[in-house]
Amino acid sequence: MSKDAKITIHPQFKTGEISRRLFSTFLEPIGTMVNGTMFNPKHPTADEEGFRTDVIEALKKTGMPAVRLPGGNFVSGWDWKNSIGPKEDRKVVLDPAWYQYYTNEVGHDEYLSWAEKVGTEPMYTINLGTGDIRDAMAIVEYTNHKDTSYWAELRRKNGHDKPYGVKTWYLGNEMDGPWQLGSWEKDPRGYGNRTNEVSKVVKWIDPSIETAVCGSSAPFMEHFPRWDEEVLEQCYESVDYLSVHHYHVAPPGDLKALLGGSLYYEDFINTEVALCDLVASKLRSPKKVMISFDEYGSMQRPLSPLNPGYGPHNMYRCHYVFNPDRKYIMHDPDNMEERRFPGSEMIHALSMASIQLALLRHADRVKIGCMTGGLGALCASDHDHVWKSASFYPFTHLLEYAKGIALNTAVESETFDIPGYAIDDNSQYPTKEGVPYIDAASAFDEENGRVAIFVININDKDEYPLTIDASGFEGYDSVSHVAMFTEDLEKGNSFDDPDVIKPVNVDNVTISDGKVKTYVKPLSWNVIILEKSKN
Repeated sequence: MSKDAKITIHPQFKTGEISRRLFSTFLEPIGTMVNGTMFNPKHPTADEEGFRTDVIEALKKTGMPAVRLPGGNFVSGWDWKNSIGPKEDRKVVLDPAWYQYYTNEVGHDEYLSWAEKVGTEPMYTINLGTGDIRDAMAIVEYTNHKDTSYWAELRRKNGHDKPYGVKTWYLGNEMDGPWQLGSWEKDPRGYGNRTNEVSKVVKWIDPSIETAVCGSSAPFMEHFPRWDEEVLEQCYESVDYLSVHHYHVAPPGDLKALLGGSLYYEDFINTEVALCDLVASKLRSPKKVMISFDEYGSMQRPLSPLNPGYGPHNMYRCHYVFNPDRKYIMHDPDNMEERRFPGSEMIHALSMASIQLALLRHADRVKIGCMTGGLGALCASDHDHVWKSASFYPFTHLLEYAKGIALNTAVESETFDIPGYAIDDNSQYPTKEGVPYIDAASAFDEENGRVAIFVININDKDEYPLTIDASGFEGYDSVSHVAMFTEDLEKGNSFDDPDVIKPVNVDNVTISDGKVKTYVKPLSWNVIILEKSKN
């Protein structure tokens, strides 16, 4: 048994209002995610449009608030007009982003129709790579215009009389990346000007919408954060969000680097928030642009040999390589390859949840969060079945309990260090010292008389007695604690054995004078709920 850990929260120490879209997902037609998981006309549960209703019903039960679609890198080479109208007339096209043939059987209308069936809000990404201003005008008019116009009438002709009413529009995807088709990497002012003009005109078409401009694709970009600043200076007054992405990578077996990776997300968020406010100050604008962290992930990857000349050269070497042996693939939805979870399912669930806690701690400025792989977290699937993976539980706990106001959550616990490391010439992480083993965030849902404290124990060996000082919450004298952990990190859930990893109730949790006493097991996810007395 290790030293005690302590968390302190107080109703007066508020961070910011929690947006309902903070725990959303991201969808891109990579592999069989669309043609196979989402769409398979031969599946026993397929509906009249070819969508798997087992997936739809599983996602609907989670209350998933929003999904960003249809990409991703895919978008910058895709002409949405090829994907509308009778399916027999649609064009099969190359997708150079992912070296696949795209049949357009799942097109613009199908993406939005699927979102309606799931009961989630679609947040749409416009092609500003190979697309232009007229393409942007046309897609917003087709999607949202309610009266008579060419594109609105074409939508009606294609069987969709009612406008979709898409509220949030992303103006391009990762436009600073050299891997992006039509990249604006070398012309941030040009992209900022284009974004400004597009944002203006699409809001003239539909004044109710909001737009997001692309910031840096990762904090490792050679031009970060200068590129973002130059972009924002051109379009700050016309956009609502700065869209940012990051995929955290740690060496295999280094659990501390993996599970402590949320600190690098916090660094990224802090820089981007400061940058937005710097531009606001330079423009003397009272407006606050918010952050949309609409792609994120966490993974382990072996270290690669480093090469001399780190800088723009190696950025291209990492991302812009021609492979003469690579072939375009046609993904057959009825012949999905069996997908096996890479590494430990439990560790992956904790690493993704740790990023979500970082977003929650910045709820005052991060208003949208879209987990890459989030659809799989909420609905694990193979060719035939759906089930709940370990990641399902932290995600749905946050959807259910992270409501109201995020609180400043003070943590006292044993600490560890993450020595700086480099995965490759691009992904290089500085040293982090004094990282708490207890990772926590909290939410105060005053309307429903509930406080939720979310806790991850990063320590892989030691259990911690935990005290939560919530004495400022007068009358909150009912407490419960659920925890998820496993004795065997090699095992995971499956359709045949779906309950290998799942939450359990912790019995010996107590509360007295506003202080909660409990414990957290090694490598565990914990949700402690305080509720106000009904008396």
